Amino acid sequence: MTQYIIYFNQQWVGDHSEEWFRGRGPLAKAVVEEMKEAGVYLFAGGLEEDLGKAFSADATSGTLEITDGPYAETKEYLGGLSVVSVPDDDTAKIWAGKIAEACGWPQEVRQIG
Repeated sequence: MTQYIIYFNQQWVGDHSEEWFRGRGPLAKAVVEEMKEAGVYLFAGGLEEDLGKAFSADATSGTLEITDGPYAETKEYLGGLSVVSVPDDDTAKIWAGKIAEACGWPQEVRQIG
């Protein structure tokens, strides 16, 4: 089996009402349950949206440096992810599609090397 990460950037979510988001929660939870029942689920979760709570570790200078905030100042940042273990790309695409439909925003898929 091959592991894949299925993820989205927070900026892909778009602007929606609180009611809209509440309606998506049960759909997303149902897909997670379906992944568990199919035996492909490894992990899924959304990330804290407040970048003020993020911190970074960088050892590229030869000395470890821990700093508050994200590593790079960027307009896009990771919003959430799922990790699945499936036999091939086609199966990963199926799960990414189910997640995209449940959440209501795009998902990107990459094989974990």
